[in-house]
Amino acid sequence: MTILGLYYMLPLISVVCGLWVFVSKRKHLLSTLLSLEYMMLNIFWFMSVCLGGLGNETYFLLFFLTLAACEGALGLALLVSVVRTHGNDRFGSFSVLQC
Repeated sequence: MTILGLYYMLPLISVVCGLWVFVSKRKHLLSTLLSLEYMMLNIFWFMSVCLGGLGNETYFLLFFLTLAACEGALGLALLVSVVRTHGNDRFGSFSVLQC
């Protein structure tokens, strides 16, 4: 495998690792949010590698990075809200019947 092939495959392997952590570690909301952010950064890395070879496609990358930052801010706001109402971020302590 050449260096260029490894440069394309490493972000994809990292996305799969982030997806595995997202699926397997579901006890706390913070760990799931961190794995989602890890996947978004690796997707950004992969898109920058792929679009960098095509030319100057930086506007789409900036739009994607803006959406990833908004997703992170929304997840952090959700985490703060859940910790204030329930006292912790464990999924086992949540109840659908409780407001």
